[in-house]
Amino acid sequence: MVCMSRVWQRGSRFAARLRNRDWAFRLAGLSVRYYSTKTAPQIPGMEYQDAVCTLNTLQTNASALEQVRRERSHPQQQLHAMRGFLERAGLKVEELDHLNIIHVTGTKGKGSTCAFTEQILRSYGFRTGFYSSPHLVQVRERIRINGRPIGKELFTKYFWQVYGRLDESKDAHGGTMPAYFRFLTILAFHVFLQEKVDLAVIEVGIGGAFDCTNIIRRPWVCGISSLGIDHTQILGDTIEKIAWQKGGIFKPGVPAFTVKQPEDAMVVLRNRAKEMKCPLWTCPDLEDYQADLPEPLRLGLAGQHQRSNASLALQLSHTWLQKRCLVLKKENKSFPSFPAENTGGLQVTPFKPSPIMVKGLADTEWPGRNQTLKHGAVTYFLDGAHTMRSMQACVHWFRDTAAQHERNASGPVVRVLLFNATGERDSAAMLKLLVPCHFDFAVFCPNITEVITSCNADQQNFNVSVENMLTRCLDNERSWRLHKSLGDPRGAQLLIEDTLSLVPERKADTLVFPCILSALQWITQGRDSVLADPAKTVPPVKPSVKTKAAPLCDAAEIHVLITGSLHLVGGALKHLDTASSK
Repeated sequence: MVCMSRVWQRGSRFAARLRNRDWAFRLAGLSVRYYSTKTAPQIPGMEYQDAVCTLNTLQTNASALEQVRRERSHPQQQLHAMRGFLERAGLKVEELDHLNIIHVTGTKGKGSTCAFTEQILRSYGFRTGFYSSPHLVQVRERIRINGRPIGKELFTKYFWQVYGRLDESKDAHGGTMPAYFRFLTILAFHVFLQEKVDLAVIEVGIGGAFDCTNIIRRPWVCGISSLGIDHTQILGDTIEKIAWQKGGIFKPGVPAFTVKQPEDAMVVLRNRAKEMKCPLWTCPDLEDYQADLPEPLRLGLAGQHQRSNASLALQLSHTWLQKRCLVLKKENKSFPSFPAENTGGLQVTPFKPSPIMVKGLADTEWPGRNQTLKHGAVTYFLDGAHTMRSMQACVHWFRDTAAQHERNASGPVVRVLLFNATGERDSAAMLKLLVPCHFDFAVFCPNITEVITSCNADQQNFNVSVENMLTRCLDNERSWRLHKSLGDPRGAQLLIEDTLSLVPERKADTLVFPCILSALQWITQGRDSVLADPAKTVPPVKPSVKTKAAPLCDAAEIHVLITGSLHLVGGALKHLDTASSK
């Protein structure tokens, strides 16, 4: 395959770097090799994986990295550059006005809010487009038509249309190509225009003001989900700085809604709304919509924190429908108005949701967020929480949901944590929140799906080296030991000879594996038939590691919480939900 070029030299360079260090990695007796990708030539008939491999080069090519470095110090250049790339791809900013866009930002819950909103409007019979990030298993998940990821053939066709135009014009523009997320945003706009959607729900990537999705001039309505501290190197290290960035999606005269925020953040949002002449409203609690409903609203997404996301989605969809003039007066006798001078963030009056809205909320699905999968004796609890606030919500959901499952178990239950965190996030602080969940094992691995000679281009990330990923896992393992006061605070030592070996020899309830598949197979001990598939094989672990698994073999059930990173959750779903990989 195209992806397999440069495989062996990349693996050998990595091994050589590790051998030259004065400390050693010690990762559980598994022979591993890690793989890279190479640009696929642009020729007719290219397959889906060829397109994805070519897309992946936009993560690391020199011009893309130079863009990131240059624009971090001059963020206003990002939107200017985005307009240039959009035009080179054959699109005009004015064309985006025809997409009838709902634009959503936030720190926590923006994806769930978009999912609720898209499902409600699709339930009304509209042809919907939905752009989100990151993807869990396949990159085409980011671009959805009528709630489903676009097909491989459609992705491939539109990919080469956009990539070809940009590639043909790059010599006249200093050889520049858009970076990964910027390209996918352009591709999403192209797909939605070509597929003639009735509306597009667009989730912001990072921030708002300078995010490349903010090239949108005239959305129909904007939304801000719960704000918190994340991406501080880009957005700032205070809630006020982050709120300023998020409020950057406000547009003159375009109604905007926010969930209830900390007062410091609300002050900034009100000021931004006033500055932009944008009518800003605060959403009521979900309970406030219940007055005339025969039974409580039911949400398709689990977790108490989803209630504020659902309220925001109701306001976004209701406002969009008003503009479309399809809300029936019989169902909703009163409608809020949105005067431009109302920029104070007053709470909007709740309305009675229509039966279609009620059904839309109940039917919403959004994988990897408070998701439960039961495979025989093994139950997986998956949540991509990766901030302090989202991890608090994850812990609350897991403790309640796991307790319900344990009450129905036929015997003893073993709890296992599978964790990874990436980037600048404070993984030690997140792990501390997880300690009260009383896990019997804590397992750590990088966001590498499997270490075999196949290429899974959708889930390859070359912005972080394998060495850094493994080091981060060991740091996480050490943090957990410190929180649990287990043994030597220096944590596990890694040893490398010809193979990477994993897991400390001394007694402990922590293990580190080099990939997601090897971690899942050890945790489940052959008790999940999906993972027991002969096609899913990893090299055997040492006998000393096998002996640690006795409680997993003896328990009536195994409960596994997978959290800390959406990329980790996506890698797990690739193995656990085979339909997601097709």
